[in-house]
Amino acid sequence: MSESPAVTAHWEELVQLLRREVVPALGCTEPIAVALAAAHCRRLLGQDPDRLQVWVSGNLYKNGMGVGVPGTGMTGLPIAAAAGALAGNAEAGLEVLKGLTQPQVERAKALLPAVSLDVKDVPDALYAEVLAEAGEQQARAVICTDHTRVVLLEKNGELIHSQSSDPAVSLINKPTLDLAGIVAFALQVPLDQIAFLAEAAQLNQALADEGLRGYGLQIGRILTEQIERRLLSDDLMTLAMRLASAASDARMDGAMLPAMSNSGSGNQGIAATMPVVAAARFLQVSDEQRLRALAMSHLLAIHIKTYQNKLSALCAASTAAMGAGAAITWLLGGDLARIRLCINNMIGDVAGIICDGAGSACSMKVSTSASAAVKAALLAANGLGVPAREGIVEADAEQTIANLGRLSREGMRQTDEEIIQIMRRKGQAAR
Repeated sequence: MSESPAVTAHWEELVQLLRREVVPALGCTEPIAVALAAAHCRRLLGQDPDRLQVWVSGNLYKNGMGVGVPGTGMTGLPIAAAAGALAGNAEAGLEVLKGLTQPQVERAKALLPAVSLDVKDVPDALYAEVLAEAGEQQARAVICTDHTRVVLLEKNGELIHSQSSDPAVSLINKPTLDLAGIVAFALQVPLDQIAFLAEAAQLNQALADEGLRGYGLQIGRILTEQIERRLLSDDLMTLAMRLASAASDARMDGAMLPAMSNSGSGNQGIAATMPVVAAARFLQVSDEQRLRALAMSHLLAIHIKTYQNKLSALCAASTAAMGAGAAITWLLGGDLARIRLCINNMIGDVAGIICDGAGSACSMKVSTSASAAVKAALLAANGLGVPAREGIVEADAEQTIANLGRLSREGMRQTDEEIIQIMRRKGQAAR
């Protein structure tokens, strides 16, 4: 098949987009953003801090207070800040805590009385600011818009690094996406250009295997046991739920294994990966088919997420799983028209799942989204889709995605504020 230079150039942009947005992440990325900011402060100071002040946006507070921090055995943003400040690698991005040792964990726990945390009224949904003090020395780091996007570094009041915090700046290099273009790319791009996505299956499968040992709510393990008890059948839908939820169980409970993330979220990466892995295994497809399905799933998940705020009241695992549903539709023999039906089916089904903060319950939402992906794909593969006259679904799936984005950005704004207020009241009552 010959390719025009314009198409080849655009595909290269899509490959680079996948490489930027599908990367390993150790732990839930909201507390990891705080740990990364703290690690930058430690690097600027050149010594361990003896006091940390942390300010975060309401959304980051929501997503960081109930989730396990890898290697610490604890939950919440204060321990993430302390661990990042004492043991974080500022150059490691979303794997900032990868080298954490038990002695370092004990030192981080000892620092906790000197860590303060507050919510800051900022326009950015994703915002983390850390001020670290060591004697008379001070260092400040600010991350916003994206989990690794450092927009400010200061030492003793002197500006070391600064860039615009305008979210639009981070979107400058993102190529134009649409369903047809994404499907064409996934099915025709030279295989060696997307071979790196095999690591998504490897990392998230390892996380699922670990999760099946029993983490968090132990959803993956419990579902597996029910097959042995013959309360569930070992079918495609159950396999997708088991693998996806087990990976999320381990990740949200602080397992020291990285997830392959998508759009800055490990759970989004899991939701875009594990249902596809399950379908590829169940249907016994070729390695090439699995790789192209992973490319389709992850790129569609990125595309759908671009219509939404980075953090919002809409569960992003449910939207990432829409990519998985589309890829499963293709593995079942569906064409572009049926992939569009699948997207409409998913949005007609799981558009109302709220995000009330990261925690063990995320694995329930991941498993729900995985089962919805299989269900939507099975319907679509048989030519069935939610009618355009219903709800926010449109005849054009691209417009349905846009409607979902509008619902997330505008319609759920007050929902998001109420969730944050409820969680802040809970946090204050626990002090």
